[in-house]
Amino acid sequence: MSIINASAATLGPTMSSIAALRTAPPEGGVAVLDDPLEQQRFTRWSTDRDGQRMADSTLQLSGMYCAACAGVIEQALLGVDGVTEATVSAAGQRAAVRWDPRRTKPSRLVAAVRAAGYDAAPDAAAPARELRRAESRQALWRLFVAAFCMMQVMMLATPSYVAGPGELSPDLARLLNWGSWVLSLPVLLFSAGPFFSGTWRALRQRRISMDVPIALGVAVTFIASTGATFDPGGIFGHEVYFDSMTMFVSFLLAARFLELHARHRAMRALEDALERMPQQAQRLRDDGGIETVSVLRLAPGDQVRVALGQPFPADGILLDGRTRVDEALLTGESTPVPKAAGDALVGGSINLGAPVTMTVQRVGADTRHEAIVALMRDAMTQRPALARVADRLAGPFLWAVLALSVGAAVLWSVIDPSRAVWVAVAVLIVTCPCALSLSVPAALVAAAGALARRGVLVQRLDTLERMARLDHLFIDKTGTLSTHALQLQNASVLRVGAGLADAAGALAIGASLSAWSSHPLSAALAAAAPVPMAGSTWSEVEEVAGRGLRGRDAEGRVWRLGSAEWAGAENFDGTAADASTAVWLASDGGALACFHFDEALRDGAAEAMAALRQQGYRLCLLSGDSPSRAQQMAGRLQLHAAIGGATPQDKLDAVAAAQARGERVAMVGDGVNDAPVLARADVSIAMGQGALVARAQADAVLAANRPMDIVHTLALSRKAMRIVRQNLVWALAYNAACVPLAVAGLLPPWAAGLGMALSSLVVVANALRVAR
Repeated sequence: MSIINASAATLGPTMSSIAALRTAPPEGGVAVLDDPLEQQRFTRWSTDRDGQRMADSTLQLSGMYCAACAGVIEQALLGVDGVTEATVSAAGQRAAVRWDPRRTKPSRLVAAVRAAGYDAAPDAAAPARELRRAESRQALWRLFVAAFCMMQVMMLATPSYVAGPGELSPDLARLLNWGSWVLSLPVLLFSAGPFFSGTWRALRQRRISMDVPIALGVAVTFIASTGATFDPGGIFGHEVYFDSMTMFVSFLLAARFLELHARHRAMRALEDALERMPQQAQRLRDDGGIETVSVLRLAPGDQVRVALGQPFPADGILLDGRTRVDEALLTGESTPVPKAAGDALVGGSINLGAPVTMTVQRVGADTRHEAIVALMRDAMTQRPALARVADRLAGPFLWAVLALSVGAAVLWSVIDPSRAVWVAVAVLIVTCPCALSLSVPAALVAAAGALARRGVLVQRLDTLERMARLDHLFIDKTGTLSTHALQLQNASVLRVGAGLADAAGALAIGASLSAWSSHPLSAALAAAAPVPMAGSTWSEVEEVAGRGLRGRDAEGRVWRLGSAEWAGAENFDGTAADASTAVWLASDGGALACFHFDEALRDGAAEAMAALRQQGYRLCLLSGDSPSRAQQMAGRLQLHAAIGGATPQDKLDAVAAAQARGERVAMVGDGVNDAPVLARADVSIAMGQGALVARAQADAVLAANRPMDIVHTLALSRKAMRIVRQNLVWALAYNAACVPLAVAGLLPPWAAGLGMALSSLVVVANALRVAR
């Protein structure tokens, strides 16, 4: 159903009709949403405390024009039998609904939203895109009609402004007024429709929204001008304000259209992520043939053929061939990643190298792509704390606006009755708090979108508010600052012999022999050699578990590579190597060289810590490793403190102690043991490749696993909050400056409409600066 038809069909439903829709069978168009297979596209499943299966669905909404609409839709959804939770975001135009599949189904959720006077579609790419296109088209038509009629009304009103006394005959003036009245009807009945329908919905729900003063101002202006047109000697006098009314509606619709465009641009970013997953896949049959199936029919273990330029339909393993993969959705970088047989593949990434075959490991909601999209959806369905405060302030403010308008009308009915209506309408228009309600969500949604494009997924918008106030960061070591791989730090030659003359020669021999082992230290040593040793031929290679390798070279010498005991290096005290991170090379009955290893820092870890330190943050390393290794890592990165040998309880105590001192604390981690402290910290950040429980507790997830993203995220949060404060100051200053002018009769209604529209545009434009 198009938005035009939906709006016409639901413009004025009674409470009994809404109740009937909640229990009646769904109409054919939305019944397909009840197919369990189709629900996978927009529904996630979980279990409540009683062990009952519950569904969490996300709907994209249209027809919302102010923050108060969110409350109307929430009440409509909560009125559906079986819905336990409903959260609506006016900024994100989305609804997150938790419902009991034993008592209701998705089609009834959509029916309830439509009965409330809005429209909804599952948050999947195709229907959401059509819904957005229809909403944009209708908004543009309303703006076109209002602007076109405004120009014609202004032409008809021009003679009354430029004519001198007695130059415009009463009959001609009345004819021009009649023409203006006719041209104002489409503006009132069509273009201003959202204001009146929004007011009706709010009053029906016993609420007050920002549409109320707008609709009241437009209605009063039209009624007073109509009375002046057809009865110039009546109680409304002879002045008409059709030009002011049409101009006001045009300006406001222009502002709302630009706001709509900004929201749609943020939604397209999420839609682009959704569209990265294909709808079909080429599955290999047991007989060797290929069948085209829906990706929803894929299961772990299936083998799938992926053509060049096509996205991988699920998470899995490359079965054969070599290719390059675009993982920009996950990392924020467009550089293709080389993949060989056995490498992991991520659903939604693009195959750029050659046609390949993959084995499916995870499908549907279990894939990393769907986890990222779910995080983005959750963030867009939330209303941050500052936005909720602004919404709470908007209600009392609107009542004050109505009281002030009535007071101004009474005052001017005594001073100059002919201007009473004019002043009352100007007060209603100029004080509408649209900019106040937009000031917070517009900036935070823009910031979340900018971070998502960098691969930082904000799960809760409130996080940005708390991030801007941080002063202490606790950071896990392994998996956060360092990788799980080891890196060669140096090679020491203990004595010359067996053809070994220097550290480079020792490294070449050791790397060549270590290539025969899959031990992590052997792999690190093999990877450290810049060039393999020429002519190295090994025979009689043997690996003794827990000790090391033994092999004979082409000249018949026997070499040993492994622990100090295995290499006969127990008596070498000058090496000062940690036994767990040292590899010894021996031949001719004695140790010849020692290789020292340490954890490899993540790319950009040192630069990120230096930047955070320069910005004034206190940095503390938390690690379960030995205190000496934790202190060593802290020294390499010049951190302020390090706590080694820390249990999950020790980490929790460290964060709690900092909070007790009044510090605002963030925790960055990746492991299962970090989950409790992530939950306790004021702000929690998890690495994208970390444990699922860690990501579930985190406020933000670094999908690309880049430490520098921490720096960018904190900087962007501070910038977002600066813009939020600027928006709030602007909105309040605008009302403080213009309200006295309107009450004093110095601000005509058309100027009040222009000022209100420009105020909202300034707020939205300022919010979009976050992403630059």
